[in-house]
Amino acid sequence: MEQTTPEKALLNFLVIDDHESVLSGTVEILRRHYPTSEFVTAINAENAYHQLTNLQPNLLVMDLSIPEKSGIVARPDTGVKLLRTLMKNYSSLNIIVQSAHIRTLVRIRPDIDTHKGGFTVADKSLSTQEMLTRVDWALQGLTHTKDIKGIHSGLEIKPEWLKVLILAFEEGLQDKAIAEKMCISERMVRHYWSKLQDALDVYPDDGKNIRIQTEKRARQAGLID
Repeated sequence: MEQTTPEKALLNFLVIDDHESVLSGTVEILRRHYPTSEFVTAINAENAYHQLTNLQPNLLVMDLSIPEKSGIVARPDTGVKLLRTLMKNYSSLNIIVQSAHIRTLVRIRPDIDTHKGGFTVADKSLSTQEMLTRVDWALQGLTHTKDIKGIHSGLEIKPEWLKVLILAFEEGLQDKAIAEKMCISERMVRHYWSKLQDALDVYPDDGKNIRIQTEKRARQAGLID
């Protein structure tokens, strides 16, 4: 599956964090990596929703422990609730959750599984380069959730993901033909690939073909013969 990051000059970012020093630090890191992009910030859920409605960004970068509005104590549950609402209302929004509370995302696993945009997580303990890698993956529309403790407690493959596997590796079909066979869009086929690869713990790796790695892992897991 070939994925490409959008042109950096055309990108808009919305960054959400209630700690000013962390917020400015995150923006500075992103600005160095995407020097011609536009950045908008928010410090609470109320402000974030307003900014997102107006901006419609290419990528949302958010902490989970944020206040609902000014003067309210920050809580991870507030960020989780906001995230669920945003994924419901903006199903193709690319998202990276940068937080020390990523384990709380297990509460909204069904929402993450059905989200059509990129969705990655980056614990705040990660290095700058590792965080930027997750940003790039999210912009490519990929899913990466293996760092969420308990989210993959046993391999769970949805029927539509398995159908894509079978059509690709047992019938030899390309994405366009798979889409026609399943009566869905090619974009949805790519979405299924991303979710499947996340479940199989397959992610982009320089010098390796991600589709071949997916086939290998799927055969090892007994999903296809």
